[in-house]
Amino acid sequence: MSEIICCVCHRSVGPEAKRIGGRAYCERHYAKVSQDRPSAWRAGLGHILGQVVFVLLVVALVSLLKPTLTGFSLVAAGLVLALVPALIWLVFFYQQDRLEPEPKGYVLSVFILGALLAQAVGIPLLEDVFDVSGWLPISPWVNLLGSILVIGFTHEFLKYAAVRYSIYPSAEFDERADGIVYGTAAGLGYATMLNINYVVASGGVNLQVGVIRIAVAALAHASFAGLSGYFLGRAKFEDEPVWWLPSGVALAAVLNGLFTYFSGELTTTRLSLAGGGFNPWPGLILAAIVAGVTFGALFYLIRRANKLTLAGADAGCE
Repeated sequence: MSEIICCVCHRSVGPEAKRIGGRAYCERHYAKVSQDRPSAWRAGLGHILGQVVFVLLVVALVSLLKPTLTGFSLVAAGLVLALVPALIWLVFFYQQDRLEPEPKGYVLSVFILGALLAQAVGIPLLEDVFDVSGWLPISPWVNLLGSILVIGFTHEFLKYAAVRYSIYPSAEFDERADGIVYGTAAGLGYATMLNINYVVASGGVNLQVGVIRIAVAALAHASFAGLSGYFLGRAKFEDEPVWWLPSGVALAAVLNGLFTYFSGELTTTRLSLAGGGFNPWPGLILAAIVAGVTFGALFYLIRRANKLTLAGADAGCE
């Protein structure tokens, strides 16, 4: 008879080990896999509200103080702003996750990996290989399809890879909700690098406009990476079909592309309620709504999966 091992820590367990589907668990990891992890959801809500407050605070301070930054000082200020969204999430997450926190080294590693993949692969691929800025504006349909099939799939596969090929196989990935936590970390790393490149390539940015764009990128990329992380969390602990993970990446990519297209339309002349010109505020409102709906849906789905698991365990004991 072949040895039965826990699918999380890979330690030997007896034939009486508890199972989800066909997968065996030790007592510790069976108890953990179905935790709702409310700290993660409170951190997600804090992240969304924190980004909005961050934007309002910067816009108010700039309006009040009217700083005259140029050159290096303007770039430096933009770089500081680019780092703040990730810090907001980390502060909220570790404040809420004090009882049994994720190892900071793992979270930081996934964050850095997301940033490195953006810099080494995502940005060069979209700017140099696909040259999206050269052909996306040709027509609305080209813009929409390109935003989904090229930009969306590039972004979301790389963020998925940052989790799937790093923390996912380890014993630290021991709850369904961990997929969302580490996916969010990868998404924020990716967004941070995009924002850094935006600031540097522009030689500094208008602080009031720049902070909105920075917050929008952080909210969007964290949300869509959290979505693919949900699919990873389910796949590790349940016997999902072979199409499960690809469909998660595809769904995140489609939503990413739709968001990219409609946020662009909202902030420029076509759909702007202001009647013309450039207005970044509708993009922030859309990003906050999308992030709130996404994290709310993921919270519901995780709780539902956990309840079904516990109900199945109770039925098996009768």
